[in-house]
Amino acid sequence: MEIVWQTPASPPDAKDYIFRNGRRYVRPYYFEFISHVKNRWAGKTIVDVFADEFKGRPREYFVGAVKCGRIQVDEQIVPVTYVVRSSQKVSHFLHRHEPPVLAFDIPVLYEGSDILTVCKPSSVPVHPCGQYRKNTVIGILVAENGINPLFPVHRLDRLVSGLLIFARTANKADQLRQQIQAGLLHKEYVARVDGVFPDGELVIDANVYYNAREGVSTIEQSKGKTAITKFTRISTNGLHSIVLCKPISGRTHQIRVHLQYTGHPIANDMLYLSSCPINRSTQGMGADRAATSALSQSNMSSQITGRDSTSTEDFLIDPKCTHCPNLGPTGYDVLEEGLWLHCLRYSGPDWSYEAPYPDWATLN
Repeated sequence: MEIVWQTPASPPDAKDYIFRNGRRYVRPYYFEFISHVKNRWAGKTIVDVFADEFKGRPREYFVGAVKCGRIQVDEQIVPVTYVVRSSQKVSHFLHRHEPPVLAFDIPVLYEGSDILTVCKPSSVPVHPCGQYRKNTVIGILVAENGINPLFPVHRLDRLVSGLLIFARTANKADQLRQQIQAGLLHKEYVARVDGVFPDGELVIDANVYYNAREGVSTIEQSKGKTAITKFTRISTNGLHSIVLCKPISGRTHQIRVHLQYTGHPIANDMLYLSSCPINRSTQGMGADRAATSALSQSNMSSQITGRDSTSTEDFLIDPKCTHCPNLGPTGYDVLEEGLWLHCLRYSGPDWSYEAPYPDWATLN
């Protein structure tokens, strides 16, 4: 069978998705990854480059991939001893398996000539990144709604749900980003936190330092960046509280680490429930994924749509693939769930968009 190699320009299609056990999977597909030799790679053999830089597969895989031409340099098959030079084009033709996400729909909240807003599901990244390409908000909207092009105006962390604003044109995107940079936008989130949150408005002004290697933010007055968040309790049942969060700045994990600082972390945020967060260097996975591997699926059933299918759709098994016959990548934690953190509203000088409250924001 002739292999059809996809590239980043190949659009997702609705037939690309398989729904099983409350998860949206992407049917594995053949894909050409293209990169160029970085200065630090120059002087290494092609096998050493891949074995050192891409540790998700064993060295033996890369040896075989070079020998059979699935790894090429400047569109040429090379020997395993080939030494690369700076700026050369390197192509890796592989059988791509994307991680699953929760099988939510992505409801369109508002569609205008220059603006589109949706309610982003938790667990789904906004745009292609890392292992995700089709299992993203943009990919799903293209595949299932035919909406394209889309320009993200802001971003939400993968495990966070809620309002997501897209511009339909590059000019509109630039206009809204300028408003963000000028501090003209107001953001509101809702969180379900541990314990009885204090009544009245609580303002946290504490510098946030983000450790990109570990994927964790901490309160660091000396080396952190200025961060301010205003919190107001909406309700409580004695065990948990629903809290309105208004971040004045926009640091990575700002709301999460500021809630931890108050003593009331997000109630299912295993990364910040502990004062000693899981170290991803030793876990060998992203910090959020390492943290949420301990979470249950108890609140998931009421949120997943009826799209789940137990059918056994066939997909191509590739004999050279290290992930086959699994749908998702080897080692991925399929028990992952979303955070109890939801973007409610964004407003600017002359506009405002909002999303509905999530199910978990109602306390019994």
